[in-house]
Amino acid sequence: MLGTNHKVHPAEEASVSLAPLGRALGHTRFVVLVAVVAVMLVALSLFVLGAWQALVSVGRAWSGTMAGTTGVNSVNLTVEFLETVSIMLKAVVFYLISIGLYSLFIAPLNVTVALGVETLTDLESKVLSVVVVIMGTTFLEHFIQWKEPLETLQFGAAMALVVAALVFFQWFSHRAKEDQKAHSPDTQARAQREMFYTDREHHEIKPDEVKGAARPQRVHGGKDGDEKGEASP
Repeated sequence: MLGTNHKVHPAEEASVSLAPLGRALGHTRFVVLVAVVAVMLVALSLFVLGAWQALVSVGRAWSGTMAGTTGVNSVNLTVEFLETVSIMLKAVVFYLISIGLYSLFIAPLNVTVALGVETLTDLESKVLSVVVVIMGTTFLEHFIQWKEPLETLQFGAAMALVVAALVFFQWFSHRAKEDQKAHSPDTQARAQREMFYTDREHHEIKPDEVKGAARPQRVHGGKDGDEKGEASP
């Protein structure tokens, strides 16, 4: 019978034999839950501390203004408010990391899609964007105080170099992501659908995912001119 003569490809045999190991390795992604919970606790703590500092700063501002000891344009008051903004931005960074890791490794969330975090590159880009804003806020605090002008300018120049490096990294990551989408636009979406909804850990590589697989190849050594890819005169 033809069925008894059918031979299984060695790669298929290896894939079947290693299926339990691959499934176990794929399920190790749930270890990320530890990081998700820990980072979310940090984010919540920073939100609470920032809110408390905001209340204290606002109360001090109103009491000083009513007593006539602190003006609205007070430098110390402005610095306190900027510190509150910095704390909240740091909380946002940890919050993005927490929900981003959960959406990438455990299950997709609508909030991450709405924020534009669908890949690890997107998460890095969002975090770096907030980090740049935090660095700008920190420099603004030093600039408003203006205690050491030369040191402030040196600090600003060093921070500008770091911001330029981060922006260049974001640009390079975005280009790499666009190139990946251009070559295999549906590969990542299909892998996420199989992993999250069908509990399938092994990724099946399709011919259209292999670079150059769809290109027609010329067969040499054939009998007919069509097989050789040459037109007969």
